[in-house]
Amino acid sequence: MTVASEKKIWTDEEFMALPEGGRYELVNGELVNMGNSGMEHGWIASILNGAMFSFVQPRKLGVICDSSTAFTMKSGNKRSPDLSFIAKERLQGVKRLPKGYFQGSPDLAVEILSPTNTVEEIHDKIVEYFENGTRLVWVIHPDEQYVLVYHNPRPDGFLRIGDRLDGEDVVPEFTLPVAELFAELEF
Repeated sequence: MTVASEKKIWTDEEFMALPEGGRYELVNGELVNMGNSGMEHGWIASILNGAMFSFVQPRKLGVICDSSTAFTMKSGNKRSPDLSFIAKERLQGVKRLPKGYFQGSPDLAVEILSPTNTVEEIHDKIVEYFENGTRLVWVIHPDEQYVLVYHNPRPDGFLRIGDRLDGEDVVPEFTLPVAELFAELEF
């Protein structure tokens, strides 16, 4: 007779107390160390974060969060997109953001592919984002220099260097040339 091992039930306090320096997600009761993503990944995230923050903040459209922000899914999983946006409508009555985790997924989730990401892993995250209220996902592929756009778990947009990211009705009027994400350094 085989005895099934029980998976640990993580409390928010235990999850938040994990050692700093690591990026973690909680997936199906298992702690997943997301590791470090590298400089190019961080640079692309910074470009997009800066552009979105400078657009969203003065217009009071909502909040932008980085990859250290975990979102609690209906399943209990804690997912951390590389960049996320939560619309002001979902934050009505909130004067300060929670110190813990946001219940549900962001309105816009951005994933920047790392060499260690698998197609299955990214697909599972995208499915879970949409099951929890996400309205738009951008998956950025640094090596191939394109962005996949999702309105459901199947991509329905393919953006290249000459195209523009569009916040659509999620981040109204936000646009950014895709080329800015992949521009070569000039000093």
